[in-house]
Amino acid sequence: MKKSSIRKTWNVISSILVALVVLLALLLVGARLFGLQVYTVLSGSMEPTYHTGSLIYVKKVDPLTVQAGEVITFMLDEDTVATHRVVEVVPDEKDASVVRFRTKGDANDSEDGGLVHSNNLLGTPVFTIPYLGYVANYIQHPPGMYVAIAGAAVLLILVFLPDVFAKDGEGKKKSGKVGKDSDGSAPQADGSAPDAPDEAAHK
Repeated sequence: MKKSSIRKTWNVISSILVALVVLLALLLVGARLFGLQVYTVLSGSMEPTYHTGSLIYVKKVDPLTVQAGEVITFMLDEDTVATHRVVEVVPDEKDASVVRFRTKGDANDSEDGGLVHSNNLLGTPVFTIPYLGYVANYIQHPPGMYVAIAGAAVLLILVFLPDVFAKDGEGKKKSGKVGKDSDGSAPQADGSAPDAPDEAAHK
């Protein structure tokens, strides 16, 4: 196989790898540019609607627009985010702008123990990507984070290194060629230049 064919094949492979990395970055980070928050499903409480390891994209909504039967994502406590289905909307008796939600996981036999305050509502899921959550969860925490950074660095090196070597090789080929002088005569073997015509002296 010729070097040019190998180079073309590698260029195609490297382009695909770069495109995959860019696509993954857009799915994990770029979604926030559109006002979406990205979360990983870590349990099977919402099977089969949201499978374990899925990535869900959550859009912020007005708590007063949420109705029973909808799925919401909320802060269960300071460190835990949950996604469950609303089985009942409970208005606040003193403040009409405040509501609470009684929730339940689709795969759970019983409802959740406490009501979800509207202040803890993060939004409602708009779409999901199965299994991508495993990747997101891995690269967002050590050692996966270090592996992702190292992998990206190696990919950049592999993409640009062949071009560097190719330019270096072309430079050596050009410097190794024997050229002709401007008057068409070949350079002398011993390094001496061809005799030049006598110049007229001007006083």
